[in-house]
Amino acid sequence: MRLRLVIGALSLTMSGVQAAPPDRSAAEVQRLLPQITAWRRDLHQHPELSNREVRTAKIVADELRKLGYEVRTGIAHTGVTGVLRSGRAGPKLAIRADMDALPVTEEVDLPFASRARGEYLGREVGVMHACGHDTHTAMTLGVAAALAAARADWSGEVMLIFQPAEEGAPPGEAGGAPLMVEEGVFAGFRPDAIFGMHVVSTLNAGTVALREGPMMASSDTFRLTVHGRQSHGATPWKGIDPIVIGAQIVSAAQTIVSRQLDINAEPAVVTFGIFNGGQRFNIVPDRAELHGTVRAFDEAMREQALSSLRRLAEHTAAASGATIEAEIPVVPGSNPVNVNDPALTRRVRASLERALGADRVLEAKRWTASEDFPHLAIAAKAPSVYFNVGATPPGQDPATAPSNHSPRFFVDEAALQTGTRAMLQASLDYLSAVRP
Repeated sequence: MRLRLVIGALSLTMSGVQAAPPDRSAAEVQRLLPQITAWRRDLHQHPELSNREVRTAKIVADELRKLGYEVRTGIAHTGVTGVLRSGRAGPKLAIRADMDALPVTEEVDLPFASRARGEYLGREVGVMHACGHDTHTAMTLGVAAALAAARADWSGEVMLIFQPAEEGAPPGEAGGAPLMVEEGVFAGFRPDAIFGMHVVSTLNAGTVALREGPMMASSDTFRLTVHGRQSHGATPWKGIDPIVIGAQIVSAAQTIVSRQLDINAEPAVVTFGIFNGGQRFNIVPDRAELHGTVRAFDEAMREQALSSLRRLAEHTAAASGATIEAEIPVVPGSNPVNVNDPALTRRVRASLERALGADRVLEAKRWTASEDFPHLAIAAKAPSVYFNVGATPPGQDPATAPSNHSPRFFVDEAALQTGTRAMLQASLDYLSAVRP
């Protein structure tokens, strides 16, 4: 198994993946593939945590300058943008790639595996591109090179956005797409459309997937602090028990999705991930803390779930004589629903089918994971399309593959060719006079 994974990682060809119809963009990606692969391996071996992507940002900026892009750096700490103008009137397209890694110690046996260390929450941790952002950066640099080479074949302008801190800024810091927006990422460039992509272990390499409408859920974090009154565990009637009240809130919150939201429309999730209270078995504490997340695919349902959670928590606490601090949601940290514009998605799907073949372009399932990508589209008031790129080797069941964020997350490098070809074709078709 180890040998098979290493050989798959080192391959520069789409082994087991049907070749797309030959055209100029396919030939250009094939020419660039060794460089794209080299970028990816270098970035994988030198990952950087959110808001710390200094080396990565320098590589990106240097490469864009070589290609003739107008480069801005230092947006949202380490963000980079590159703008290329064709010199002819046409649409403005933005393409986003994220650059940050995760506090995860790599367990994949690769010659270019990460041995990097960093600091997270005050502790030394391993650092790994366990979500594939190294591939996004490398593929988008490949698209940048191909668009520069084909400058005579398209009209309009393109902006490449290399974003830090998609995984979330460290506590106490701002970052990611919201901070890029706040710091004027679109100053002087208002895109007519925005594209994004993400490698996923749930698809085999050589395939991509997208869907019209909601693709990824919104995400909101909440924090509840129940304030009771301390007492001896032998005489609980002398206190107000925040642990019992917190348990009642957890239990009652399960009715938000099951009894209050119209799940005929869209699914939703309310999850408690942290419940802290007390220090000793025989003391009723004076406080308990509960943290969790709410996910939804509809903005109205999202607001209803958050409102219901607040009302339920406050009334449950009051009914037992306790008080509660309710941060619903915790700010910053919320992400809107990631919605693919239906009309633009149909056009992009046609481009992806042209690049890869219709059998390689799948219908994506809704995913309750979330992304900060929608902040960019909302700020620009532009339609957007986001698609997934398969990462699991052909022949391996994606259902058994280590997931994104796992220390064993593995990207078959055939995905580099697939993702670059898909994004390049979608971009060229959008920027050309004749569109699918």
